[in-house]
Amino acid sequence: MHSELAKPTRQRLLDAAFQICSERGLHGATTREIADAAQVNEVTLFRHFGSKEKLIAALFQRVAEAQTELFNEAQPAANDLERDLTRYAHRYNDLLTNNEALIRTLIGEARRHPDHARQIICDAAKPMRERLVNYLRAAQKAGSVRRNLDVGPAVDAFTGMLLAGMLRRTALHQLIDYPEKDYLATVVSLFLCGIAASDSPRKRATA
Repeated sequence: MHSELAKPTRQRLLDAAFQICSERGLHGATTREIADAAQVNEVTLFRHFGSKEKLIAALFQRVAEAQTELFNEAQPAANDLERDLTRYAHRYNDLLTNNEALIRTLIGEARRHPDHARQIICDAAKPMRERLVNYLRAAQKAGSVRRNLDVGPAVDAFTGMLLAGMLRRTALHQLIDYPEKDYLATVVSLFLCGIAASDSPRKRATA
């Protein structure tokens, strides 16, 4: 209890919003519940964020900022795609797993309140998607990714496989007979086979 109160008020409100929205959905969560969970009053919530919508936007901005940090260390190089994408896959998988409850809520929310929920999802995912797109475009210029690749759909396919794996693993873990790391390695391997330039070491090794 004391450790929670030691956190800055803004952080407590965002943590509370994460908890309540994960449990009740974006529409079902109320500012009173969020304020109670953060052990502040609603006036304090509105003083920090102005409205429920702005609080939720700040929550997803925090998630997005965590995503953009994932690739800060990676610089595209012809021989480092596998290393960089493997590191990305593991970090992105950790991010998905840590936010599983909220992600599942958003998937359900998108069907009930499509415009609102989809906009929030898109805004949160956009910074990381742009970073990965730019990374692969730089790798195209370096000659390690084929130049005729449409990078946008490729990024969506890669992150989609990671998302699908997390959802399946957390829901049906009793039925999966292989380690998580094997799935991630397979995703990276399949992706690299699809994007690697024809004369890259990766293509020559699998030819």
